[in-house]
Amino acid sequence: MDFTKIENQRVGEHYFRMKHSSGLTVIVYPKKGFHSTYAVIGTRFGSIYSRFMFNGKEITVPDGTAHYLEHKLFESEDGDAFTKYAKTGASANAFTSFTQTCYLFSCTSQFEESLKILLELVQTPYFTKETIAKEFGIISQEIKMYDDNPDWRVMMNMLCGMYHNHPINKDIAGTVETISEITPEVLYNCYNSYYNFHNMVLTVVGNADPEQILKILDSSLRTDSPVETKLLIPDEPYSVVKPYVEQIMPVSVPTFNLGFKEKCPSDYVSEKEIICTNILLNAFLGESSDLYRRLMDSKLINSTFGYEYMEALGCRSVILSGESREPKAAAKMILDAVRKLHNEGISQGDFDASKNVYYGKLMAGFDSKHYIAGELIDGEFSGRNMFDIVDIAADVTLDDVNKCLETKLDADNVCLSVVKGE
Repeated sequence: MDFTKIENQRVGEHYFRMKHSSGLTVIVYPKKGFHSTYAVIGTRFGSIYSRFMFNGKEITVPDGTAHYLEHKLFESEDGDAFTKYAKTGASANAFTSFTQTCYLFSCTSQFEESLKILLELVQTPYFTKETIAKEFGIISQEIKMYDDNPDWRVMMNMLCGMYHNHPINKDIAGTVETISEITPEVLYNCYNSYYNFHNMVLTVVGNADPEQILKILDSSLRTDSPVETKLLIPDEPYSVVKPYVEQIMPVSVPTFNLGFKEKCPSDYVSEKEIICTNILLNAFLGESSDLYRRLMDSKLINSTFGYEYMEALGCRSVILSGESREPKAAAKMILDAVRKLHNEGISQGDFDASKNVYYGKLMAGFDSKHYIAGELIDGEFSGRNMFDIVDIAADVTLDDVNKCLETKLDADNVCLSVVKGE
């Protein structure tokens, strides 16, 4: 069993990948001159996985289960993982997103001991009625904290305004009511379904030796047999639920999200579409764009304004966000510009400038352990390759981007979400 070396001439770097006998996909990305090491193990199981098939059986779990499971895995019969990390000096954390759950640590010494803690953490589930009840209060407070966060509420309100049936319209942590339904059986069902090594990826970036890591894995991992799992997503109409959502909260300046819903195929976006979308959005909305300057000059946005392309299985959208004292006026200027953009397309000059900016950001990302590890895990789960993205980005054309525009930014299929004060 050997690692395969994967390299890229443009980046001038390489990494090692293998499918371990345990079933785990392992990626080691050595970085010369780095004195610290960053390790992440992730599973393709996030908050939208509330209904799925496992070995031919349909399972439905309460909203917030993936996040609850993340919390509970840190506790085992012989103690808390954070206490163990404190002894090695590693900085540890975890997160649950809509599509995945990841556990991570960063260290400058005692790497082997810290990696063993990480591997033990994901292999020793310990769920009882008592331990679940103990966590209920902690997660309930976390839910209430997010309920009081204007930036979170404006986004979730937008997703509820956009999606009729897709579970991305549910809070990642669930609600106090839904998490009260979580039992040991629920957590074990999810763990056995998705914390199988054939569904997981380990990435190690920085001061890392592949052979040392392989020895640790050989002595620390169980061997999993493959299981059959499938996320079940209900049919989602193209239309939004409602074009406008508003919530009153104690904010000094209103905040808004403007979401452009796209058709929702059941697969992930290709490398080329990701690249074209990013170049398109930067050319149209980036800080050097005409639209951005007009919005700023009109005082309809401030420096908090930004954009992102969000995707999950069965879900794709462009999301614009920021603060505005007149969010409806800001949205109108943006939508008018979108309609003009569809008529005229991106110009050659705007394309060239945006492509250079995007390519520069791609290359700068290779100086960040966190960026590399995240891209590698995302790539494994979505079928995309980080090095391929660099090569495709170097060759993408204006025609490619304007072709991509045909399926993006439908000004008649949007939801404006606003959170404002009394």
